[in-house]
Amino acid sequence: MPSSPPDALVARLRAAGCVFAEDEARLFTTAATTPAELEDLAGRRVAGEPLEHLLGAVEFRGLRIAVGPGVFVPRQRTAALVARAADAARAVREGTGRAPVAVDLCCGCGAVGLALATAVDLAELHAADVDPATLPYARRNLAPVGGRVHGGDLFDALPADLRGRVDVLVVNAPYVPTGALSLLPPEARLHEPRVALDGGGDGLDVHRRVAAGAPAWLAGGGVVLAEVGEEQAAVLAAVLAAAGLHPYVHEPEEDGTTVVTGTRPTT
Repeated sequence: MPSSPPDALVARLRAAGCVFAEDEARLFTTAATTPAELEDLAGRRVAGEPLEHLLGAVEFRGLRIAVGPGVFVPRQRTAALVARAADAARAVREGTGRAPVAVDLCCGCGAVGLALATAVDLAELHAADVDPATLPYARRNLAPVGGRVHGGDLFDALPADLRGRVDVLVVNAPYVPTGALSLLPPEARLHEPRVALDGGGDGLDVHRRVAAGAPAWLAGGGVVLAEVGEEQAAVLAAVLAAAGLHPYVHEPEEDGTTVVTGTRPTT
């Protein structure tokens, strides 16, 4: 296929509401090997399928992450969660002289775990998700860094020998309140799994379950980190404190995304 997209394709995508029509047209033109394949990609995109699902990948923190239909697409704002987790992992190495043990809970396609393992040398990386459809993508994405992927509901999925050994527990759990799901863009609402979006009444149902279980899995001084909306941060901090962890609310990003951490006391 030619490297420059035809004007008709750009116009078609723009008419369908694609804000970055030129860029998308260029990506489709590069990906397609035949005119028929290009037509298929364009038609499915105009019908509302996510760009990342059609291309089979998304770029996240400079990494190419494999995704596919029915899989949650990593959001660029989650880079802040990775950055905080990397800081926590480095602090473990500096404080103990050993490589940290990390868990990517609610891992989806494994983007957070891969980005963390790329940023910091880990002793072990485990990832878990309840959605079986996303596990093959997580295994594919985490294989290069030796990550072990487990299927199951939160901590039930993890190997028992991790109890009390986790230094960095990073959680990209859903935090959209159920009542706000209808406000999500159609790409997310119609093409991504509800389990990866729906956080319950106030958006923090999964986070409460994580907070309740985290102390048993964290090492002394270990940290759990979660991404939430700015207006949810104080509530999550209180939940973590009630579970016996020391909470901290980091400064929110420009988009309102906030990372909240809870540290298990060393004694």
